Amino acid sequence: MTKQSKKPYIIMAVVAVSIISMFFLSLNLGLIRIAPLDVLRTLSGMGSERDALVLFQFRLPRMVIALLIGAGLAVSGAILQSVSQNGLADPGILGINTGAGFAVVLFIYFFQGSLTGLGTLSIFIMPFFALLGASLAAFLIYTIAWKKGITPVRLILVGIGINAAFSAALIIFQLKMNPRDFMQATIWLAGSIWGTNWKFVLATLPWIVILLPITMYKARFLNVLNLGDQIATNLGTRVERERRILLFLSVALAGACVAVGGGIAFLGLIAPHIARRLVGPKHQFLVPCSALIGALLLLVADMIGRNILQPSEIPVGLVVAVLGAPYFIYLLIKTP
Repeated sequence: MTKQSKKPYIIMAVVAVSIISMFFLSLNLGLIRIAPLDVLRTLSGMGSERDALVLFQFRLPRMVIALLIGAGLAVSGAILQSVSQNGLADPGILGINTGAGFAVVLFIYFFQGSLTGLGTLSIFIMPFFALLGASLAAFLIYTIAWKKGITPVRLILVGIGINAAFSAALIIFQLKMNPRDFMQATIWLAGSIWGTNWKFVLATLPWIVILLPITMYKARFLNVLNLGDQIATNLGTRVERERRILLFLSVALAGACVAVGGGIAFLGLIAPHIARRLVGPKHQFLVPCSALIGALLLLVADMIGRNILQPSEIPVGLVVAVLGAPYFIYLLIKTP
């Protein structure tokens, strides 16, 4: 194995080590500070009851969810960018996240009546409703944007329009909520990891664990689709079939993440671009590297949001937006 061929593995190993380092740092930080040695004692079962409560019931589930959502949204964005051949594609910008959030709010409004006190069954059902909403948004975007093919600018403009339409519908239903639920829904839709217990982890984990390996298996089709439809067809690829499967994977990942993490935009845009610069365009490396970078970025953003204005908390989606919006503007200016 040459030095060049080892580079992607080295980069991914460095990112993985960074995730582990930030994970332990985040365990230490918070309104209640826990010393590194106390963290280790608690994780080994020898810590105090207070430290065990803080770590196992509050911080650990939230941080695990941040890793899962970061990886899922990053891979969702990588798929969208490759399938649409549009470097500006992102489930948050295009309205897919908003569609998923709209479906979740509808579910809670009609079937639960309140954002508080969600039952176990409801927590596991929410990702399916999010998938329906995300699928509807994706269908509308591609149907409206299609005009003898899809251009990057048309896709972005239609996506922004769909995003605005779902956002308006969300506001209508939010106004019908009681003030407490309205405030919670607003914070959640801004991108807040609101599920801070292990039930939410268990509801999200199967989607990520199942869909990410399938995406890795389909990585070779992402490479071929990047060559263009005509070349892909000449190489024997059933272009439309593979495109539909990949789009479903992207939408399902985004929907599952939105059900727990709310409308986190720009993460699916930034992470694939960083990964592409580090490991190149080959999706066998791009997909896992995007997942690792997305997990790292959201873990860091969550740590910043929890600690920068203590005891108040900034929704993680706003932290990501502050980092991602300038990069999106740069890409929009750069795109012909």
